[in-house]
Amino acid sequence: MTASSPTPDGIAPPLPTGAVTYAIELETSGWNYAARADETLLQAALRAGIRLASSCRNGTCRACICHLEAGAITYVVERPGLSRDEIEEGWILPCVAQARADLRLAGDSAERVVADPPRPLPLGPRR
Repeated sequence: MTASSPTPDGIAPPLPTGAVTYAIELETSGWNYAARADETLLQAALRAGIRLASSCRNGTCRACICHLEAGAITYVVERPGLSRDEIEEGWILPCVAQARADLRLAGDSAERVVADPPRPLPLGPRR
């Protein structure tokens, strides 16, 4: 349930290509979406019309923190803004995490992205 780590010889396993997708389940909201191996969980959620809490998008502010209940991830940054204890407890930062298996996340603060309705055209003569 923690982030994937390098093999004993220190070499990280090869990354899957972008064509690989994983199922992401948001336990708190009950929503699901697909994430490509080459995108962060936050990017994939936005692509699916789901807004997760975020601010910095680089792993430092911790606004997006949630709990990894099942699955495996890797990070796009070397040191995400989590303590070793938090990582061992399963806390992750979706803004810098990429799926390496199907995931179940808890503690998300997901909202549906609502498209702005089109603005009506102004009536009457132009000024």
